[in-house]
Amino acid sequence: MKEYNTSSPDTMFRGHVLDTKADNLTEQVQCDSKKQEFPVVPDMDPSEDAGFTVKIQAPGTEPTDFQVSPLAMVQEIKQVLMDREETCRRTCFSLQLNGVTLDNFTHLRSIPGLQEGSILRVVEEPYTVREVRIHLHHIRDLLKSLDLTDGYNGVEGSSPSFLSCVTEECLEENSKPKRRSDGLKQISCSPPNHIIPGSKEHLLVPLLPHTNLGKSSECLKVLTMSSWNPPPGNRKMHGDLMYLNVVTMEDRHFSVTASTRGFYVNQSTAYSFNPKPANPSVLSHALLDLLGHISPVFKKNFSALLKRRGCTHPFERIATPFQVFSWTAPALDHTMDCVRAEDVSSFRLGCEEHVPAQARDWNEELQTTRELPRKTVTDRLMRDRAIFKANSDFVSTATRGAMAVVDGNVMPINPSEEPRQQMFIWSNIFFSLGFDVRDQYRDLGGEAAAHAAPVLDLNGVRAYWAVDQEGLCLIGTVVIDYRGYRVTAQTIVPGILERDQEQSVVYGSTDFGKTVVSDYRYLELLDKPSKKLRVQRHLVLNKDDTAVELCSSVEHKGIVGNDGRRYILDLLFTFPPDLNFLPVEEEDLNPVCQQLGFPKLHPHRLVCLRQELTDAFVEHRYQIFMETVSKSTEHDTEIAKAVGTSAKKSDPITTPQLPSTTVTLQEQDTEHHSLKSVPVNNIQQGSSIKHVFSSLRDTFDIYFNPNVFCAGVRFPKESTEDIQKQKQQLKDAAVFLISNQIPMFMKSCLDHTSMPLDGVTLTEALHQHGINIRYLGTVLEYIEKIPQKERLDHVYRIAFCELITRCAKHLFKTYLLAVEPSALSASVSHFLNCFLSSFADAGVIQQNDKLASRRRSRRRRSRASVGGTVTAWSNLTPTDLWGAIKAEAQEYYHYSLPCGSVEEAVDKCRLQRITLLREMATKTGIQILLREYHFDSEHKTVFTEEDILNIFPVVKHISPRSSDALYLLRCGQSRVQQGCLKEGCELISQALGLFTNVYGALHRDVCVCLRLLGRIHYILGDYAEALSHQQRAVLISERVLGIDHPNTIQEYKHLGLYCFAGGQSVTALRLLYRARYLMLLVCGEDHPEMALLDSKIGLVLHSMMACDLSLKFLENALALTSKYQGPSSLKLAQSHHLLAKVHESKGDFRAALTHEKERYGIYRKQVGDAHEKTQESSEYLKHLTHQAVILQKTMNWIYKTGSDTSIPPFNLNSPSRAWIMEQLNLVTGIVLIPLSNRDLEKLRTDAQKTSQLARNNVQPVEDPQGPFEDRDTSQAIAQQD
Repeated sequence: MKEYNTSSPDTMFRGHVLDTKADNLTEQVQCDSKKQEFPVVPDMDPSEDAGFTVKIQAPGTEPTDFQVSPLAMVQEIKQVLMDREETCRRTCFSLQLNGVTLDNFTHLRSIPGLQEGSILRVVEEPYTVREVRIHLHHIRDLLKSLDLTDGYNGVEGSSPSFLSCVTEECLEENSKPKRRSDGLKQISCSPPNHIIPGSKEHLLVPLLPHTNLGKSSECLKVLTMSSWNPPPGNRKMHGDLMYLNVVTMEDRHFSVTASTRGFYVNQSTAYSFNPKPANPSVLSHALLDLLGHISPVFKKNFSALLKRRGCTHPFERIATPFQVFSWTAPALDHTMDCVRAEDVSSFRLGCEEHVPAQARDWNEELQTTRELPRKTVTDRLMRDRAIFKANSDFVSTATRGAMAVVDGNVMPINPSEEPRQQMFIWSNIFFSLGFDVRDQYRDLGGEAAAHAAPVLDLNGVRAYWAVDQEGLCLIGTVVIDYRGYRVTAQTIVPGILERDQEQSVVYGSTDFGKTVVSDYRYLELLDKPSKKLRVQRHLVLNKDDTAVELCSSVEHKGIVGNDGRRYILDLLFTFPPDLNFLPVEEEDLNPVCQQLGFPKLHPHRLVCLRQELTDAFVEHRYQIFMETVSKSTEHDTEIAKAVGTSAKKSDPITTPQLPSTTVTLQEQDTEHHSLKSVPVNNIQQGSSIKHVFSSLRDTFDIYFNPNVFCAGVRFPKESTEDIQKQKQQLKDAAVFLISNQIPMFMKSCLDHTSMPLDGVTLTEALHQHGINIRYLGTVLEYIEKIPQKERLDHVYRIAFCELITRCAKHLFKTYLLAVEPSALSASVSHFLNCFLSSFADAGVIQQNDKLASRRRSRRRRSRASVGGTVTAWSNLTPTDLWGAIKAEAQEYYHYSLPCGSVEEAVDKCRLQRITLLREMATKTGIQILLREYHFDSEHKTVFTEEDILNIFPVVKHISPRSSDALYLLRCGQSRVQQGCLKEGCELISQALGLFTNVYGALHRDVCVCLRLLGRIHYILGDYAEALSHQQRAVLISERVLGIDHPNTIQEYKHLGLYCFAGGQSVTALRLLYRARYLMLLVCGEDHPEMALLDSKIGLVLHSMMACDLSLKFLENALALTSKYQGPSSLKLAQSHHLLAKVHESKGDFRAALTHEKERYGIYRKQVGDAHEKTQESSEYLKHLTHQAVILQKTMNWIYKTGSDTSIPPFNLNSPSRAWIMEQLNLVTGIVLIPLSNRDLEKLRTDAQKTSQLARNNVQPVEDPQGPFEDRDTSQAIAQQD
């Protein structure tokens, strides 16, 4: 990857914390069509916040230049210095400016005298025990920096990345001779057999490519804490802090003292304590220097390690903000690790004597960061950054705590209660389990409702968090699924544990609406959020029949904490109910819904519409209103013309009045009754409908009453009419989802604007259309009935796989709860055997025997009083499991599964077992061993206990966004869509700078910016910049989303294209092969996206004259294009043309003519004879015919004379690179805009400037939270079919 690894760590980490943990945001960015007109972003004064250069001088070295941002803190510069090869040995030091020590948490812009060219000196400081621990942790990180073990184990913000492995064999490509026709080239571009189209092999091992980096030479055998710790009092007086044991590679044993002055070897042994310095005595401030002194092998190997580490991209090493877990891992060696062992012992989990002051007050942190000033752009950047950091740290700690709770390592605060009712407090976080304690959800669905409630509450917190109302406090919330338990982790409202809930609540209800209280201050605070979330302000009756005003659900509880802040809790009823799954007596749905069997009974009654659905519904109503007003306005204009009078010449009194045409709106709430009759003659005749719409939009609106169908909630009599309208509005929303949104989703899949690859992307696509996942059965039935079923085959298979694995996940959750901890691996492997294996019945006995044989004694086994229930899991059979899956599909999704076993799912429904395994593992947190699993074996179980490596938590949390950066990104996308690529490039570069400042380098929003910038630079012909940006996008996607996430696949495809454009053909092929392998694993070969990928691979192979290989990929692409685009698609014509060109290169003119005739027929039918494409095809047909005639004459001559000596050699030309690039761009949907070198240089310079001057460059934006996606960027520059 060195060829295009152009970024340096120093510029990469400008202005952000290196150790900040970054976000796994699953939202995609999608340009909002309603906001195409953006104000021009003002230029900023570069003097205030522009980056500048200082000099850093470490002891014994010359000063080096260092680029910094004024917004960076001193601590962040120290972090970067600890990452750089030349300064990575030190951790305990301070930075001094003119002899004054700088505070670690001071922002550089606040330091007097710090300016361009200032010298910051690195000064070594005395150690403390804490600093020694930090130093050891840092050494451990350096020694493990090329080891992927932490990434597989899901710790320390590590996650694997394989981009460098995929490309490492191509580094010498440019030094090889460029011979197209020899065999060497063909060998180098041949893919593995399992990647070739039509292969039946579905391999798992290639998912984690073998890397040579991990094979680094060992530097040390052992580095552990000594048993002589802690130092006795007399040695503390000499400065001893800690003792370490070291075994070098030469097998020499040393005891090392960590003192306040540094590290030295003492004279202690394993059995005698002698803390005096050894002879000769050497004191080193850095332990690495001491180790290098006592071990030549360490010095040599560590130096080599640092060099290899320097060759890796920084993005491969820095921590992600939220932990990413890998669902498969190779067999890992468990090595001695003093830091890991010390972390466990210092964690003191389960011990209550730790000092409370050491735990962070998470509630105070989260509230304080949200209260930071937000007036200027710089203020908002600092605030966004603080919020993101606090939230990511909270999520990390809450996840650890939840795992500790489930593992039984935390004492409950109510130990006398039964286990399901127990609650926990650890590290100032409150943990509760997702069970129906005290029958709280008895009328709402019991355990099913209790399990769903935490996620609905989190969705409510996410919605209110996005509105960001000043003064309204939300509690930090994380939902963790682990080992069958659902754990809710929440920050603690000050004082809430010291009083009854009834005494605390000043707004809302604690008894499901019987007793309701309100508070004017809460009504003020909730006014803005309620409008944003489309919640109607309404009256409800208290138990004494007095009317109480609310602007939220009665279940929302307002509590004033002891800190004086106003908190809002229990937000699970933030959005209105979904009547399609909420049967209500005496209420009938629309006939459209009734015909489809709605309302259907759901396992619980906590069914809400999504926010995307309510927004789409309101937008739909607006459009109807606009059309009505438009028609009325046109009608009035015609009347005015008929009257034919001139307003200028007429007397005002005698001018005829236009008839007052009235627009009647049926289902609006009473707040807007004045708009039910809009006299259209009040609208100026000259105004456009767009102006009419924008003028009315602020006052005309639709709101929902979330309490309408809540049992126990009563309304005043004067609200009866309005309540009926609200009920009708909810019925309309329910039918809108069925009759509008599901067909819209299908349409987006048919025209390929939505292209789901797996369950995650399918869920995202459904959610973007406002469709809840409980409609999965309805979606499948819809596909089965429509005529274009074959063209939606990929969506059907993905949805079908998602439904099966979700049902299996529901059952797995209950299954795990009955398993004792010592049998986890056996039970999980048995469940997977029942789910995926063709031979599992016999495996039950084998597993039981195996498990029994591992018990230490019969007596211990028989002591289990609940022996029958503990091993109940072993009685599960494949027939039982698949029967339960069918029943769950019917109950939860109201869908009748056509398969009753995994064999039927594979044969009838064409699912892949490897895909089912991946979906199941990612949904449940299972990590399996990396090896090939032979699912079809009829004589042996597929999974054994040893194949289950771990169970990870599945974490749901909020993802704070940077509002100003999102606004800039939208502006940039809008400019690009309007064709202003240079302006768009500058704006997106600015957004990238802001995102990096807020999140750090590893975040999905940063990835989006880099992908867009790569695409723009590619379009402008600057391939080097495109490669640089896209390489970082791939690395971020792998680290933040996962190595096999669909987004990562797309990033690999883009990088492959840019590599080929940059002249690196073999690298491009390897990247495209990697993308194809990942697609085969994720969704299989039968997918429209595979047609595009195979076309690209075929073209690259054609450019290398590997024609036979090229034909395999292009023929597969043709078959898929025909299936998913239709027989008369212009894309199918393009596929035929590509095949014709390859056949021509082979000399097979008959086949070439056949394909080109197909292309000509499609063009002639679609665009007519006169179109340039039809004429081009006609000319090419003539050329092929002429070539075929020459070839035939030649063959006839040879046949006739038996000699070919007088025949000139037949020349088969390889395609030109320009033609290959043109075809690749057509396949990708790109039109190139060539620029001169001068223009490119100017664009590069401008982008670099704007990325540094990004912080003062935006205006506050009210609602930046709407999701938007970069797919739209290509629409302005795409070749339409």
